[in-house]
Amino acid sequence: MVRPHRFHPNPETASDNAFQRTDSDRTVRQMAEDGYREVTEAARRLEKEGVRVHIFEDRGEKETPDSVFPNNWFSTHPGGHVAVYPMYSPSRRRERRSDILEMLKAEYRVQDIIDYSCLEYDGLFLEGTGAMVLDHIARVAYTARSNRADPIALERFCTHFNFEPMAFDTADPGGRSIYHTNVMMSIATDFAMVGFEIMSDRARREEIRARLREMGRDVIELDNEQISEFAANSIELSAGDKRILAISSRGAASLHKEQKDIIEKSIKIVELSVPTIELAGGSVRCMLAGIHLARRY
Repeated sequence: MVRPHRFHPNPETASDNAFQRTDSDRTVRQMAEDGYREVTEAARRLEKEGVRVHIFEDRGEKETPDSVFPNNWFSTHPGGHVAVYPMYSPSRRRERRSDILEMLKAEYRVQDIIDYSCLEYDGLFLEGTGAMVLDHIARVAYTARSNRADPIALERFCTHFNFEPMAFDTADPGGRSIYHTNVMMSIATDFAMVGFEIMSDRARREEIRARLREMGRDVIELDNEQISEFAANSIELSAGDKRILAISSRGAASLHKEQKDIIEKSIKIVELSVPTIELAGGSVRCMLAGIHLARRY
């Protein structure tokens, strides 16, 4: 996790992120203080549940207002592999940090780092596990097509990391494409939460539903309102000897009882209150860059 000291919604990304909002009732300083507090409390809550958390500070020297969402610029994979991604917005490219990569090499067994960031010079972007929702069991990379998820970059990632690309078109109620797949889809071990209404192609929609069910998962369908409340922007985490679903309080409140019952058959729901961070157009899933590497002992 990255704890921002100068958090605010990024005007550079507002044009294609329909989830972004402004708050005229708070000063820039108040918003930064609230964002800092929310990340601090979220990390504390996850650690209390048994999740191992590495937290890095962003003091704002590089003017990186979206640094709180590190899952977009890097991801880690079993076998000791790390990917570094090409980012669409120039301000987001400055989020890449060598100290985070060095920590991974020191604390975990890293065999290689595959750096795709040079694709930015060719206008090709793939914003990590925001652009892709990875099914690590079936080895499928579900990807909503957008200017932040180029098919060439996706193909390269899937070839390197042995995933099958599964791309699809989307349209929200206003006709706009979804900017990141992880705001409409979350895949856990025993269930998946998906906003099927947003998928434009009916046949592709049913294909994806069937693929998710093939692995024995319960498929929880989220409506457009639940998507807008960030219900899908959640993530399953290992917490000691159990698993939890980290989700924002706002997202959890939008779930129906029967949907919660399905989730709680296998894992505990852990709500994190991040309303200020959500103004930037992302929620809990975006705030967490998962570690799938073996620890050094």
